[in-house]
Amino acid sequence: MTTARDIMHPGVQCVDEDANLVEAARMMRDLDVGSLPICGKDDRLHGIITDRDIVIRAVAGGLDLAATKVSEFGCHVHWVDASDSVAQVLRTMEDNQIRRVPVIEEHRLVGMVSEADLARHLPEDQLASFVERVYA
Repeated sequence: MTTARDIMHPGVQCVDEDANLVEAARMMRDLDVGSLPICGKDDRLHGIITDRDIVIRAVAGGLDLAATKVSEFGCHVHWVDASDSVAQVLRTMEDNQIRRVPVIEEHRLVGMVSEADLARHLPEDQLASFVERVYA
């Protein structure tokens, strides 16, 4: 059985919950990613912030990016366990129409599964089905 650990991108970096949106945007730019997990002082996953959150909710909403903390964007986050099957990973992403999902092991963030990871590991027909369900 192939698991989330087998297909995830390891070594994901968190943005601190007290960082502001400018810091988060710079971090995304420097890491060349479209989202960042938000972690607290307890070293636990508290949410995810995306480049879309920053643009649509913050910039278009007229927020002061330097004064707005990423913790204000940390809504409910869906995640999978490192030992979950790829079928469970797909189900979580499809059911919640999300394009990336954090991978947790023993209450710690260990990686992220994104569309790119799925594209590298899934057969074409399974990938097409995923895309149809997430973007429908």
